Amino acid sequence: MISLRDQIVCITGASSGIGAACAQAFAREGARLILSARRKDRLDTIARRLIADHAVHIHTMELDVTNKNRVEEVFSSLPPKWRAIDILVNNAGLSRGLNKLHEGSTRDWDEMIDTNIKGLLYVTRAVLPGMVERNSGHVINIGSIAGHQTYPNGNVYCATKFAVDGLTQALKMDLLGTAVRVTSVDPGLVETEVSEVRFRGDKERAKQAYSGMTPLRGNDVAEIVVFTATRPAHVNIAKVVVTPTDQATVTLVNRRT
Repeated sequence: MISLRDQIVCITGASSGIGAACAQAFAREGARLILSARRKDRLDTIARRLIADHAVHIHTMELDVTNKNRVEEVFSSLPPKWRAIDILVNNAGLSRGLNKLHEGSTRDWDEMIDTNIKGLLYVTRAVLPGMVERNSGHVINIGSIAGHQTYPNGNVYCATKFAVDGLTQALKMDLLGTAVRVTSVDPGLVETEVSEVRFRGDKERAKQAYSGMTPLRGNDVAEIVVFTATRPAHVNIAKVVVTPTDQATVTLVNRRT
């Protein structure tokens, strides 16, 4: 196993859900954390708790990954002791709407494409050259089962997650011959804020996604992320697809009520 103690782990979208759970999981391992998200106040609250619980070092930064100039700025201006990022967890992502393509909102499409694809690219482009130069590092992309199977009305969201899967595979090819590892962790139904975001704060509609079944929790995914990061250096876990026991495919879910 690779020890994560004092390794620098950068997590995007770390203010809630899987990102916040990953911060907790890496903090337990003694990693130094760079936590980024749009909601700086929530990041700072999480950071204070993790510092109190685990005595870890944390750097927080307000970041909208869709803003290319801002991404370049925050990573180029990191304090020297935070620049050698060992592990990048590309977690920032969202879904918007649930409509047939011909009835969809182009605003929703742009937001998903800008966040799920372009945001991942911007951050990876900012961090990866240092990993290549040091011949060490690990990029972990949080994808989705929706990047392997489509579902009704999930058209553009599924397309963005298929893109994440394709980019992860292509990135591994680009890095062949280096010691930089690349992994995609692709969960099924996870109970986070993602459904509320999809339906723009409609909590009742969001709850329907998990009705009658037991979904994954953020910490379930975070534990898998840490597992992939702690394998021996010669081991690259390319992809993990994880679903609740109550889920067989993206659409086939055992609901007891």
